[in-house]
Amino acid sequence: MRVEIYDTTLRDGTQREGISLSLADKLRLTTLLDDLGVAYIEGGWPGSNPKDAAYFDAVRNLPLKTAKIAAFGSTCRKDTDPAADANVQALVDAQTPVVTVVGKTSVLHVTDVLQTSLGENLRMIRDSIAYLKSLGKEVIYDAEHFFDGTKLDMEYAFDTLRVAIEGGADTVVLCDTNGGSLPWEITRFVKMVQDAFPDVKLGIHTHNDGELAVANSLAAVQTGVVQVQGTINGYGERCGNANLCSIIPDLELKMGYQCVPAGGLNQLTHIARTVAEVANLAPDDHLAYVGRSAFAHKGGIHVAAIRRNVDSYQHIEPELVGNEMRVLVSDLSGRGNLLSKAEDMGMDVSSVEAREALEEIKSLENQGFVFEGADASVAVRLHRASPDYEPLFTLIDFKVFVEDYQNRGAISEAMVKIDLDGDIIHTAAEGNGPVNSLDLALRKALVPHYPRLADFQLVDYKVRILDGGSGTAATTRVLIDTQSGSQRWSTVGAGTNIIHASWGALLDSVEYGLRLAKSNESAVNDAAPVTLSDD
Repeated sequence: MRVEIYDTTLRDGTQREGISLSLADKLRLTTLLDDLGVAYIEGGWPGSNPKDAAYFDAVRNLPLKTAKIAAFGSTCRKDTDPAADANVQALVDAQTPVVTVVGKTSVLHVTDVLQTSLGENLRMIRDSIAYLKSLGKEVIYDAEHFFDGTKLDMEYAFDTLRVAIEGGADTVVLCDTNGGSLPWEITRFVKMVQDAFPDVKLGIHTHNDGELAVANSLAAVQTGVVQVQGTINGYGERCGNANLCSIIPDLELKMGYQCVPAGGLNQLTHIARTVAEVANLAPDDHLAYVGRSAFAHKGGIHVAAIRRNVDSYQHIEPELVGNEMRVLVSDLSGRGNLLSKAEDMGMDVSSVEAREALEEIKSLENQGFVFEGADASVAVRLHRASPDYEPLFTLIDFKVFVEDYQNRGAISEAMVKIDLDGDIIHTAAEGNGPVNSLDLALRKALVPHYPRLADFQLVDYKVRILDGGSGTAATTRVLIDTQSGSQRWSTVGAGTNIIHASWGALLDSVEYGLRLAKSNESAVNDAAPVTLSDD
């Protein structure tokens, strides 16, 4: 059985605090949603702002494969004919094959918000839909506040549905607009609507104010609705809308419904993260199915189990939704975490080496280090645990000076002394800060021997205070991201001295990057073709 997915990310989703999409953003997301295979894309409210009107002009030029574009708007105003109503005419001018009309279901909204009579509201609903149907539109009717309205005055709420059906609505969508309903309430009222209007195509539109938008949507589908409205990542006003990134795989993988064409589901993670990026929001790592942590395993017992059977702590294969399994390393890890991480990084590590590295990691995490987001620092410790480990260089000492003479601006100078294969190299460099000057001094010492180091770029530097109650004596954690070409890695340092913590993360970054470069060169050499002579 098929369930239609109606995406309202571009309209309802943008009502989330902190989201503002440009016209270009909306067109880009339209293409992504069409690639996913949703049935409907609600592009906006053409009567509300010039940008949405411009969107409907531009979207007609997109070669969409599956999605129908819907324009959203309200019924005509009280005491106004739809043909003369500006908002209704904006829906017509959008020239979309589908229009979605929202009308008031709750007597509270009719009397207090619209400030009109119950009878006039029924006319507004019926006439608006009938007018749009007379123009050949597919009309979806959103019964706003249906569940709350039914609790206030059930007879009137059902009257609003009846006049929408009489007006010719193709689909009637029951809306939990305030997001406060419970799944068993959804089930009960949907069943009542089905009994009252057995031949009507029903949809569901839920909000997440009670953290039940997904559950309420699934309950409605289980009861018989065939259209689900929601947004990517659950974006929306207040606490958000029903999250399609959970609903779609729940329906397809758990309940046996078809929602998107073949191949669409495995794009879900990519689309969820791209939408977050376009919306200029950090992706929520802990979202079900599509979050970076959705299939991340940290506890030692868990990792030991999945090494024997991957299904022991996963409810689906992550690849089905385009995600991947990850193993984290922390003070909660067991030896299996280190062995799995080593395998992921292509390292051949024994159980003894893994145990030794794990003991060091647990000790360092007790001092403020966190290795979950610093795989390169984990790799460095696994290398150092090897019995045949040879350091690329050895630090003898370093010094950093910061001078600000008569408020003319701070200047940092670092001196670094290292042992490189028995040669003592002493360098100094000035930088715009202590970390920059240390980095430059270390590079000055190493680049003549390791020229690939010149390609390394520090691309991110994060500092976190771990115990703010200690004031300026607090323990500080430093995370450094380094990049060379298309490869990027993260390292960590921690301590009460921010410069020393930064230096530790910097050393890990350099060592990991140089070993990675060496490994890449070996792989290239191994893959080089063998030329045979004519002899």
